[in-house]
Amino acid sequence: MKKTIILVAAIALISMSFVGVKEIIVNKSQAKVTSSAIKWKGYKPTGSHAGTINLLSGDLKMDGKNLKGGSFVADMSSIKDEDGSAKLEGHLKSEDFFEVETYTTSKFEITKSEMVNGKNQITGDLTIKDITKQITFSASVTVSDNSVTLTSETIKINRADFNVKYKSKSFFNDLKDKFVNDEFDLQVTIVSEM
Repeated sequence: MKKTIILVAAIALISMSFVGVKEIIVNKSQAKVTSSAIKWKGYKPTGSHAGTINLLSGDLKMDGKNLKGGSFVADMSSIKDEDGSAKLEGHLKSEDFFEVETYTTSKFEITKSEMVNGKNQITGDLTIKDITKQITFSASVTVSDNSVTLTSETIKINRADFNVKYKSKSFFNDLKDKFVNDEFDLQVTIVSEM
């Protein structure tokens, strides 16, 4: 009799452990690198510069219309200045800034995505020059029959966090007005196929 009661209790306990478990189906979609875009903008007291960086690869992981994860890799050798300055492009690729010969890519890995006030709050790990820092930004995610588009709002990045020292007040205190702002902007659009 005791064995029967223990067996029934065990079956009941096992059955109850499955109640309320929701199956999550995550679909992974590959980024279309030619349709995706990474835009940057940097600032100094006398003005600003802006341009683009090409996406090398990426993916978005979706549960229906909900973003669950993903990542993308940027090709740092593709840094372009929107005004076409080869001198500026070369400088950004040099050891003063992103050391592209050594650090050919940068990447971002989504670790968390949640809806806050109707927008996706995305948290993840950004790696530049082999240094990884956690960042959070807002984005919209649009799902159609055959694609997903993630469009970020402007993301503020502190280059000093990634050991980018050129004319940075975080590393040098005698620059007066000859500095380059530590914060620069990124805006990312990732288009992926379902």
